[in-house]
Amino acid sequence: SLLQDSSDDIEDVSLFDADDDVSRRSKKSKIRHPVASFFHLFFRVSAIVVYLLCELLTSSFIACMVTIILLLSCDFWAVKNVTGRLMVGLRWWNQVDDDGKSHWVFEARKVSAQRSKSSSEAESRIFWLGLITCPMIWVIFAFSALFSFKVKWLAVVVMGVVLQGANLYGYIRCKVGSRKNLTSMATSYLGKQFLRQ
Repeated sequence: SLLQDSSDDIEDVSLFDADDDVSRRSKKSKIRHPVASFFHLFFRVSAIVVYLLCELLTSSFIACMVTIILLLSCDFWAVKNVTGRLMVGLRWWNQVDDDGKSHWVFEARKVSAQRSKSSSEAESRIFWLGLITCPMIWVIFAFSALFSFKVKWLAVVVMGVVLQGANLYGYIRCKVGSRKNLTSMATSYLGKQFLRQ
């Protein structure tokens, strides 16, 4: 690991611009945190697979529910506390001050040379793809359970929507900034669309 860190600090200088672009692209697309990338998707996809195959594998609703909620909880913790920091340099948390007031903190690492060393485009794509796709799947499951009158599964699906939706909301707030920035960005986007039409 020490040898790998020291080799990352040394940069080869190429004589041709094309070689430089290729080496830059390979550094950006390299996954620097393969374990974090694996677990970012493992818990989310496992919860979805267990939900889909649960009735085929066992008739015990309680065992399925507990397994899915454990997987969703592990996913929530891993994404919020580990993979967000490592893969994209974002984090969010709740802080209670001395007066007892609760404050939500949304933080993004500043763009610097350190960020380019610690995260890559491939990791960023994996992070956002998993973060956006899986809550959408749980929303589809919620409508499916609601319209097929599977009320007992609705509680499990709502847990999936809430836990994964909370992480999605937190990381979007980290990426975009404060709520004021979010509303001004949405307003300017809608204004541009209106002017184009």
